[in-house]
Amino acid sequence: MQVKCRAVLALEWRGAAGMAMGPLQDIFETWARGWNAENSPAMFVRKQRWLILAISAAVLIPCFWHRRIEAGDLASHVYNAWLAQLVEKGQAGGLYIARQWDNVLFDVALTRAAKVVGFAAAQRIVVGLCVLIFFWGVFALVAAISERPPWLLMPCIAMLAYGYSFNMGFMNYYLSLGLACFSLAFFWRPQGVGWVFGTFLIPITLLAHPIGFLWLLGTLAYTKLRNKLPGWWKVILPLSAFGILAVTNQFIMRHAQEYLADWDRGPFYLYNGADQLALYGERYYWLAGVVFLLGILFVVADGFARRGDPGLWRSFALVFELYALAFCATALLPENFHVSLYPGWIGLLGSRLTTISAIFASCFLALLKPRKWHFVGFAVCAVVFFGFLWQDTKWLNRLEANAEEITRELPMGTRVIPTVWASPGSRVSFIGHVVDRACIGHCFNYANYEPASGEFRVRVHPGSSVATDSSDDSEEMESGEHEIQDEDLPLKEIYQCDAGDLTKLCIRDLESGEKNGRIGYKPPPQ
Repeated sequence: MQVKCRAVLALEWRGAAGMAMGPLQDIFETWARGWNAENSPAMFVRKQRWLILAISAAVLIPCFWHRRIEAGDLASHVYNAWLAQLVEKGQAGGLYIARQWDNVLFDVALTRAAKVVGFAAAQRIVVGLCVLIFFWGVFALVAAISERPPWLLMPCIAMLAYGYSFNMGFMNYYLSLGLACFSLAFFWRPQGVGWVFGTFLIPITLLAHPIGFLWLLGTLAYTKLRNKLPGWWKVILPLSAFGILAVTNQFIMRHAQEYLADWDRGPFYLYNGADQLALYGERYYWLAGVVFLLGILFVVADGFARRGDPGLWRSFALVFELYALAFCATALLPENFHVSLYPGWIGLLGSRLTTISAIFASCFLALLKPRKWHFVGFAVCAVVFFGFLWQDTKWLNRLEANAEEITRELPMGTRVIPTVWASPGSRVSFIGHVVDRACIGHCFNYANYEPASGEFRVRVHPGSSVATDSSDDSEEMESGEHEIQDEDLPLKEIYQCDAGDLTKLCIRDLESGEKNGRIGYKPPPQ
C-alpha cells in the first residue's frame, strides 16, 4: 500500500510537471496576457473547464489517500455534528443548539450532509469542497491582482491549501478565507455584475468565521481608500494601519493579566507565511525555510532583471503593503487571549493569521515575470511536502484505528477523557480529537471543549452528563491535569500507554481524587 501510494503521488506530480513544461506552456503564454473583456473569468472557466477539473482532482488527492482525513480539530467538528443530531433526537442530555450567525457554516454543512450520506462520506464531500473553495479562491484572488492566472504558482497554492490552518482543523476559518478570496477577486476589478457576486459572498463569509469576514472588509476598505488618495498621500494609509496595530498591542500588553494574553509562539520573524508549511516535525521547518528562500531568490532575480523599469515599484506597492500589514498583525496581536464574551479562549490567533500573509505573498510572487524555473522549484518542494504529509497522516490514521478498536466495545453513553499527545516536535497539537471521532456511536468525550467554550452552536447546560460545562475543566482534562470529582464519575481515560509507540492506546477507569494523565505517556516540559 505504501509503495502504491508513493508511486501514485510520483506519477501525479511528474504528470503535472510534464504538462507545465509541455502542452500547457501554450496556455500559460495565452493567459499571461491577462483578464480582460475578451478573456473574462467566466470565459476562462468555460474554455479551461477540463483543465480545472483535472487540477481539482489532483488537489483533492490528500482527502482520499487514507481511510480517514486527518486534520486536527476536524475530528472534533465531526463528533459535535453527531452530538447535534443527538440533540435533535433528545438523546444528548444537557446539550442544546444555539442560534448564531458566525463560526457555523462548516458545521451546519457537515451535519446536513451526514443526514443524507453518513459521516464517512459527508467528511469527504464537505472537506473536499472546503479545499476546492480555498484553493480556487486563492487562485482567483492572485489572478485578479496579477491580471493573469497563476499557473506557475499552483504548487505553492496547493501546499498552502494543506498548510497549518487545514491540518489544525480550523475548518470554519479556513472556509471563510476561501470565500473571502473569491469575494475580493470579484471586487478587485469588477466586470459586469461581478460586484453582485462579491457582495453576496460577504455575509456567507461571516457565517463561516468572523476573521475571514473582518479581513475581507478591511482589505476592501484599505484598497478602495488607497485608490482615492493622490501621490504620497497614499503613505498615510499603511502608517495609520500600523499605528492602530501598535496601539492595540500596547493596550493588550498593559491589560495582559485581565485578558490572559500571551505572545508565546517563538520569534516573530519566523511567522512570515512560509510557516504554514511547518507541521509535524523539524523536517517541515527546513522545507518551509527552503520555500521562503526560493521566494526571496525569485524576487531578487526579477528585480535585477527589471532594474531599469521606472514603474517597477508601483506595480508591487499595494500588495507589498498588504503583506507587510498582515505580517505586522501576526507579530503584534497576541497568540492567545480571553475576553468576557466567551467562556473559552481565543487561541492560536497569530499562528492562523499567517495564512493571510501567505496569500498576499503568493499575490506578490504572481506579479513577477512568469518563468518556468519558478514552477520547477516550487513543484519540487510540493512533492517533498506532500510526501511528508502522506507519511504523517498515515501515522495518525494508525492512531485513530487504535482509538476505534478501544471504543468499539464500550456501551453507548460511556464517558471518556482522551489524554493523547502529538509526537515530539509536532506543531499540530490537536491530535487527541481522533478519540472524539472514534467515539461516534459508542461513547461521549466528557472533556469536549466546544460546548463549554460558547463559541460554537452546540452548547451545554450545567450538570450535563455528556460534556463538562466548564471551559477551564475541559482545558485541564485535555492537558492531563484535572482532579477527578465524585460528580465526574463514572469516567474512563484513554491514554498512550507505550512511549515507544505513541499510536498504542489503553483505557482505564478513573477514580475520585486522582488526576487524569497520571498514567501513560506525557511529553517532557519545554
